[in-house]
Amino acid sequence: MLLDLLRHSDAHVYCLVRAADEEAAASRLGDALKSYALPWSSEVRRRVTVLPGDMRDPHLGLSDDLWNSLAQELDSVVGVAAAVDFLRGYQSLRSSNVLGALTLAELAATGRPKPLHHISSIAVFNEVGIPSMGEDDPFAHIDRLIAGYDQTKWAAEVALRRARDHGLVVTALRPGGIGGHSKTGAYNPQDLSSGLISAFGRFRTVPAFRYLNAAPVDWVSRVAVAAICEPDAWGFDYNLTGVPNTLDDVVQDMALGGMHVRVQDWDEWRTDALARLQADPVPELGFLTRVLQSPTALKLCEATLKGPAAVADRTTALVEALGLQPAARYDARAQLKTFERLAGDGLARLPHKDDQPYLWFDETTEGSVGPVGAAADMPCSMSLTLSIASMHQLVTDRRVDVGGQVTCPAVHPEPLTVERGDIWIRPEEGIPHHHGLRHQLLRYRMELTDADGGRWWLEGHKYARARRDVWRQTRALTVELGREGEPASLAGEVVVPADSYVRDQIDGIKVDPRLTSQEKRAAKLTWLAWFGLEMGRGLLGPFARAAADLLDLRRTQTPTEHHR
Repeated sequence: MLLDLLRHSDAHVYCLVRAADEEAAASRLGDALKSYALPWSSEVRRRVTVLPGDMRDPHLGLSDDLWNSLAQELDSVVGVAAAVDFLRGYQSLRSSNVLGALTLAELAATGRPKPLHHISSIAVFNEVGIPSMGEDDPFAHIDRLIAGYDQTKWAAEVALRRARDHGLVVTALRPGGIGGHSKTGAYNPQDLSSGLISAFGRFRTVPAFRYLNAAPVDWVSRVAVAAICEPDAWGFDYNLTGVPNTLDDVVQDMALGGMHVRVQDWDEWRTDALARLQADPVPELGFLTRVLQSPTALKLCEATLKGPAAVADRTTALVEALGLQPAARYDARAQLKTFERLAGDGLARLPHKDDQPYLWFDETTEGSVGPVGAAADMPCSMSLTLSIASMHQLVTDRRVDVGGQVTCPAVHPEPLTVERGDIWIRPEEGIPHHHGLRHQLLRYRMELTDADGGRWWLEGHKYARARRDVWRQTRALTVELGREGEPASLAGEVVVPADSYVRDQIDGIKVDPRLTSQEKRAAKLTWLAWFGLEMGRGLLGPFARAAADLLDLRRTQTPTEHHR
């Protein structure tokens, strides 16, 4: 939020950091920014004054002179700090989360009146069975809030509402679950949302829930800063919860990511997840183990998982009025970078090519090869299985896994086995060859072994050209083949027979049998739509270039073009 404030206003920011002195405070703030891949540059330092202090102390631990100076100089007060701990009781968290918020209200009311922007939490509604969670709806009953954290957030907002009733301008901003950054993947490893997402992917199980009210941190921060910087938005309550995820949403997202999950009831999931974490401890998920062992935290999780969808009509109207990016469901695409970072940090596990394929189909080709530079008059055919482990694989790599056999008597009388194979779809973003008239559609690369243990390689390309035989271009593969570590000795072309293309590669698509019928249909349609779009873009390129050359009658040809 600090950097969003600097980006979207010309304000100078005073930042209170818990530390013994200014040097330690600046170092702590810089380290925190760097840990999330955020800049701690000279320009940021120029616009930020770091103040060592403590929310739990009177006057934030500042001297009387500095307190009075800030009371006269500040234009707004933003309360972000809080102790987030679901295992501690109310008394343990009261000084940080309640008294600290009241001290900020005191600062806002001292000297020149200033608005207070308080980062609260949707936890003020965290009562089992609460009927609704709208921005102006009644809070939970305090005696039905189990966790000390929920109780302190409730108490702080109730006290600040009373201050608002007496004339202080107070804006309450309530995030729900805060997910990782949708662009960089940066996440808080100790956040409960991150821990649950990690467990879902790691164990391939999900507890039954009604809604997950979560949004990526970049959207939450941007909307919060917009409210802080817009005077017409001050003095109201906002739910920064994004578009809620349903259980079906999460299951389908994970299936599209190649992670088929099993839904369990809450008690079964908790028992199973805890047993796995204890049998194979993950240090980074130690806090989740403690949560799953705490009766208090379990009640909090139950209220969260069984609660209604948060409603954010005022937030939606503000976002629309300011022309901001509207809220979107925190889906598989938005979580992609975060999940990659979770996997890199050992908290989650991405699909692997050795896993049960998410989707696969057969491809057969027939043709001929010959010595490089000579006529291709020797038969060559391929019988392959093309598969993807997940849609994540397509989005990030545009790559398909390949297995099967290559039959080429010029190499060996017996078929060669594909030990490893990959196909890249529009490799290098389809950068054209030969003056822009030949665009790469597909690139095949396979490592082969023959029956005697010999090792070979095969590389193939499908190209799009500005010619009328578009149907053949999508089926014809120019190939080169050679021994491992040596240049190509054979070259030629193989083609997918027209009568087998639709039969194998469209009608013959198979999907992970663990998916439901609806999920299987969605998987096929998603793959065909994605692949069709990529092929369409590849085929359009050379035709568009040829058309442009034809229409550009005023251009003088270059010497190279004249002799082409």
